[in-house]
Amino acid sequence: MTDTLAIAADKFSAIETAFTEYAFSLNTVWVLIASALVFFMQAGFALVEAGFTRSKNTTNILFKNLMDFSIGTVAFWLIGFGIMFGSKNGFWGGFDAFTQNTYRSDMPDLAFLFFQTVFAATAATIVSGAMAERTKFNAYLMYSAAITLIIYPVSGHWAWGSGWLSTLVTPFHDFAGSSVVHMVGGMIAMVGATVLGPRIGKYDKNGKAKAIPGQSTTLATLGVFILWIGWFGFNPGSQLAASGVANTKAISLIFVTTNIAAAGGALATMAYIWLQYKKPTLSMTLNGALAGLVAITAGCDAVSPGGALIIGLLAGILVVVSVEFFDKVVKIDDPVGAISVHGICGAFGTLMVGFFSVSEGIFYGYGAGLLKSQAIGVVSIAAWAIACATVLFLTLKYTNGLRVEARIEEEGLDIYEHGESAYNF
Repeated sequence: MTDTLAIAADKFSAIETAFTEYAFSLNTVWVLIASALVFFMQAGFALVEAGFTRSKNTTNILFKNLMDFSIGTVAFWLIGFGIMFGSKNGFWGGFDAFTQNTYRSDMPDLAFLFFQTVFAATAATIVSGAMAERTKFNAYLMYSAAITLIIYPVSGHWAWGSGWLSTLVTPFHDFAGSSVVHMVGGMIAMVGATVLGPRIGKYDKNGKAKAIPGQSTTLATLGVFILWIGWFGFNPGSQLAASGVANTKAISLIFVTTNIAAAGGALATMAYIWLQYKKPTLSMTLNGALAGLVAITAGCDAVSPGGALIIGLLAGILVVVSVEFFDKVVKIDDPVGAISVHGICGAFGTLMVGFFSVSEGIFYGYGAGLLKSQAIGVVSIAAWAIACATVLFLTLKYTNGLRVEARIEEEGLDIYEHGESAYNF
């Protein structure tokens, strides 16, 4: 009898070990596939930015999107990851040069590192669109490194690295980065575009904004479709696990809320533009889809599909109002609308979690505790990004220089900055 029990115990232990190893493997593969989808978003950003800007600057745009990922990969591995996920204190994770410490037990640390690397690169690449067509290439390389080395990891630690925002009475909730990634990029972009000043010809002598058409809505549309696909890695991948019924149900919900919010954003923007200007425009509607995606990213795991649709619809209207505000009132020249899409809609989406979370939101009878935490998170992360960006861009402006000469801007950055054109005609 004792031998039989011992044999049964050994078999049970072997089965348990096999299931644990299976879950470990499945989680790892899922996270790496999601990481690849997020990496593919770099191509989407490159095409959107190239499409919304002029052909004479295409090489410069594409080159910057290549280099922010290349720089971000090394910088985040070298220093940024440790700052973000270390455990020194609630404000600063600590140094872990070359990422040597142990952080996860449910997947290899290197898989987690790669997933977080593609997120860090996304925060950096958002900035390039708002500062397009007039920024020195070497200055871009410097501020891109600063974002992934310090700026993004510090505020990322507050929310995702067991930092102080996660220890509030009602913890701050930003599941996949409406604030941590997108708002940070948008706020840095806002400061950068302000310090740079508008492109030559953007405003007439009376200060009236003039449209500077981009070269290709075809490129921009393809870029948005790629970003939409990539978001199915960005949001569902942030579950960081695919084993077990609970995780697969969560991933399924996140796929649906992400998709519905994007569709709602596109529909609302199209309708709003159609009513306001009597014709629907593709370029702004593309940003409406992105606005919905950015806005739902914080609460994609916590809201219902109906809540996601409302958030997307509201973001689709907000992005139009915001673009017009920055363009015509504040007079910040943002060629691709990055400030509005990522900065404003990122903040908006984070706040909406406080209303639409089915487990803690005001609309479900849970009081304002979560909304207060969301507001604290938005304000603190935005303040950090704006303060760091102000120091960074003013330092670059008065040392290295931030803006190209007028002649280079007028004739195109491709030839003067890189010695080659994107097109041979």
